[in-house]
Amino acid sequence: MTTELLIAFLASTAGAATPLVVASMGELVTERSGVLNLGMEGMMLVGAVVGFGVTLSTGQMSLGLLAAMLAGMAMALIFGFLVLTLQTNQVATGLALTLFGIGLSAYLGRGLAGQTVTPMPHLEFPVLSQLPFVGPLLFRFDAMVYASLVLVLLVAYVLARTRLGLLIRAVGESPQAAHAIGYPVIGLRYGTVLFGGALAGLGGAYLSLALTPMWVEGMTAGRGWIALAQVVFATWKPRGVVVGAYLFGGVTVLQFHGQGMGLAIPAEFLSMLPYLATIVVLMIICRNPQTILLNKPVSLGQNFKPD
Repeated sequence: MTTELLIAFLASTAGAATPLVVASMGELVTERSGVLNLGMEGMMLVGAVVGFGVTLSTGQMSLGLLAAMLAGMAMALIFGFLVLTLQTNQVATGLALTLFGIGLSAYLGRGLAGQTVTPMPHLEFPVLSQLPFVGPLLFRFDAMVYASLVLVLLVAYVLARTRLGLLIRAVGESPQAAHAIGYPVIGLRYGTVLFGGALAGLGGAYLSLALTPMWVEGMTAGRGWIALAQVVFATWKPRGVVVGAYLFGGVTVLQFHGQGMGLAIPAEFLSMLPYLATIVVLMIICRNPQTILLNKPVSLGQNFKPD
């Protein structure tokens, strides 16, 4: 592989990993509070179509990103009301939310297929962007790539070093104990669910506004499920999310470079590589159940009803 191909591969990996980093961080915070939201795929799709539609109609990408976050929060609010207020099963409700999101996004995007928007611009840093090798690898990305990494640091800091993070983790471990000493368990869980929805919508919007600046039905292509798997891969730790997202992003980009280089491998096999890699990694992690049990929030997936 030449230097130019290597630079292109690594730079493309960062772009492919960004929506996964964003969406996975939202799900991680949600799960640390004890709520399992399997509706990530649906929320990302709705965020993608709403963000694209608003950007296309207004010409303002910032409004599109904001609208995508609000759309994701609206979807998450539906999930939260069903799960936290009506006490429905979290797994079944999350799956229903995904199906609803797939259908809703297809309906909203009926008149948007085939249209394009100007992709999210790359930032230019004086001098730094022109450095050989280092410049295109570190200083020629769009703002969302950098923002996603800052997001990881902020979430890690909040969860580990702040009172809010302690409350989130406490509610995830024992909502009964947190409620007994006076903390609003349901309110806190509503907050984490809405936060996760906002980031899922934002991650979906990145797909339709930066990675592939157009709307295509089902364009998340399973990334919502991958985001869920990455939280487990990361053992509910923010730094692990980055590793998993960039691993998946690298394998995703590898399939395109492999096809471009004319490798004698069926295109269908190359297309399944990212998902195959995810399954293999999860199988390796799950070989030791203690790794999951020691890190998984104790009340994950369990409803809580205050007395």
